[in-house]
Amino acid sequence: MRIADLAQAAGVSEPTVIRFCRALGFDGFQSFKLQLAQYLGSSGNYVQFSVSDKDSVADVNRKVFDATIGSLLTVRDEIDPKALEKAIAALCAAKRVEFYGFGASGSVAIDAQHKFFRLQVSAAAYTDPHIQHMSAISLRQDDVVVAISQSGRTKALIQSVNLAREAGAKVIGLVPRHTPLAELCDFPIHINVEESELVYTPVSSRIAHLVVIDVLAMGVARSRSDMLQDHLKRLNRSLRSLRAPGQRN
Repeated sequence: MRIADLAQAAGVSEPTVIRFCRALGFDGFQSFKLQLAQYLGSSGNYVQFSVSDKDSVADVNRKVFDATIGSLLTVRDEIDPKALEKAIAALCAAKRVEFYGFGASGSVAIDAQHKFFRLQVSAAAYTDPHIQHMSAISLRQDDVVVAISQSGRTKALIQSVNLAREAGAKVIGLVPRHTPLAELCDFPIHINVEESELVYTPVSSRIAHLVVIDVLAMGVARSRSDMLQDHLKRLNRSLRSLRAPGQRN
């Protein structure tokens, strides 16, 4: 659109459009349009979607991938790097790390246990509220809980976190901002992914949580690189015996 067309459509004067663009830090209307076009070109297709009966398998494939990619890009840009640094420091100093989650978040907790176990971290994952409660009560000041929740409002998880805090443990939260669970965490990592209530919808929040767990694990691995190199080499050699022979493509 020309500046005159935009001004008419918005019901304002052309100087108002120019002042608006300059208030956003642009030289003028043309530089604003260029930046907007570049942004839309790189991320405009990644939006929430719905699947209809008329969609082909190729359509569903594209929509699921695009929505998930969009969610990951949004989470990446919104996460506070300082929050990640504090969480990684707490994990490196912990004698024991336990991951709590329910449902889809429970599968993330189990995956996290596997990743941190490989890094020679004393790690466990619990997805049952009774086991979580017993675990939380047994924690100490040098221990860390990683609470994973898409809603940030699960009562049983909030109760477990409260027990862990009472025992003196620190709590890292992979949770949405401004939720009861986020307020309880010592190191909240805000993951704000809106999920549709429709049946045929991918759980993008689960994918985002998995990626953030990878970031945390990578941070811990970097801090322990000297002691982990030989261990990981031995681990990889031991796993070769479990694989079928043949060239890997």
